[in-house]
Amino acid sequence: MIAGRLPVSTPSGPAPGPELEIVHLLRATTVELGLHSGRFAQRNRMHPTDVRALIALMDARRAGEEMSAGRLGGVLGLNSAGTTALVDRLEGAGLVRRVRGERDRRRVVIEVEDRAVELGQDFFGPLIERSVELLRGYDDHQLAAIRGFLTGVREAAAGGR
Repeated sequence: MIAGRLPVSTPSGPAPGPELEIVHLLRATTVELGLHSGRFAQRNRMHPTDVRALIALMDARRAGEEMSAGRLGGVLGLNSAGTTALVDRLEGAGLVRRVRGERDRRRVVIEVEDRAVELGQDFFGPLIERSVELLRGYDDHQLAAIRGFLTGVREAAAGGR
C-alpha cells in the first residue's frame, strides 16, 4: 500500500469510504426510479418492458433518430416475436405507430405517439423538474463530474450486455 492511501478493496469487497457511500446511494436511487416507473406502468396497465420501450422511443425521437422494430428489440434485449408482440400491444393502446422511414421509405420504423409523451410528462414531469432544479445548484465543473460519473456507470453496466 502507498503511504497515505487507503486500500481500494478488502478481501470482503471495496473498502468503506465516501466512494462506496455514493455507489450505495446510486443503487438506492436506481431502486426508487424503478419503483416509480413501476407505478407508472401499473397506473397505465402496462408491462415494465412497455415503459422501457417508450423511453427508448422517446430518446430516439429526442436525438432525431429513427427506431426500427429490430433496433428496438436489440435495445430491450427482446427476440423478434417478443418485439412484435410489444409493438402490437403499444400500437393497440394508441401509444406508438408504425410508419415508413423518412430516410428509407422501404423501412418501417416505430414512432411514439404524442399521447404517450403526454402520459409520461404528466407522471414523470414533477420528478424531472425537481431533478433539473437540483442540478441548477451545481456549477459547470460539478455538472461535468456528475455527467462523467453517470456515463461511466452506465457504460460499465452496459458492458454486461
